[in-house]
Amino acid sequence: MAYICDRIKILFCLLTWAASITTAVVLPVTTCLAGLPATIDQIKPSIVGIGTVQKTRRPPHKIVGTGFVVADGRYVVTNAHVIPKEINTAKLEYLAVFTGKDKQLDMRQAVTVKVDETHDLALLKFEGKSLPALVLGNSLQVSEGEEVAFTGYPLGIIFGLYPVTHRGIISSIVPVALQANSANQLDPAQIKRLRHPYTVFQLDATAYPGNSGSPLYYPDSGEVIGIINKVFVQDGRENILAKPSGISYAIPIEYALKLLQKAGLN
Repeated sequence: MAYICDRIKILFCLLTWAASITTAVVLPVTTCLAGLPATIDQIKPSIVGIGTVQKTRRPPHKIVGTGFVVADGRYVVTNAHVIPKEINTAKLEYLAVFTGKDKQLDMRQAVTVKVDETHDLALLKFEGKSLPALVLGNSLQVSEGEEVAFTGYPLGIIFGLYPVTHRGIISSIVPVALQANSANQLDPAQIKRLRHPYTVFQLDATAYPGNSGSPLYYPDSGEVIGIINKVFVQDGRENILAKPSGISYAIPIEYALKLLQKAGLN
């Protein structure tokens, strides 16, 4: 009888130990999923639209991309390709960041402070009251398979200023440009990328035109680890394709931190 009781005690201990291990594995994932709605509420006040305003135009505002607030709350990080190459100052057109929602837009005039063409990043400063700044994380510690989210304005020029969130994982960490199979596939921009190589995040979540400049962040903490890039990276990685793929990419936040440092903000 004592032998049977001992066997029952050992079995009970093993079952208890197995249950504790299962709990330890499941809880972090559950916590992450539960935290995303709260993180989205935290993130949204810092998301802005990027575009131009011309009062004689109909509509007067044109939203072409996304940005997010950094530093003291008066600066915005976005993609360099989002900034219009020409602004018609003769007709009083100006660069702007947009806050608010749909038709209740708050249009803030902005200026370009710094541009990093190599990593397709731009730093803007806008007028008016400061907005909540996002926390910038450490992209050097990002691993494949980590859960991420991004919030921005896909097709903002059509759908208006409604923040949209997409969720996925870091599916791979890849070179920003691929070696060409022949000299005919090389252009000056591709050669520049190959001479100054760096890695970017490949995602399994879908970004759309207008998402460029959206912050890529951890769902549980909201720490920004990258900047969504819809055009620049595809040009470097997919220039040999007849049509670009639907793959989405992000520039690591470390390059935005360096841009802030050059501007004396970090």
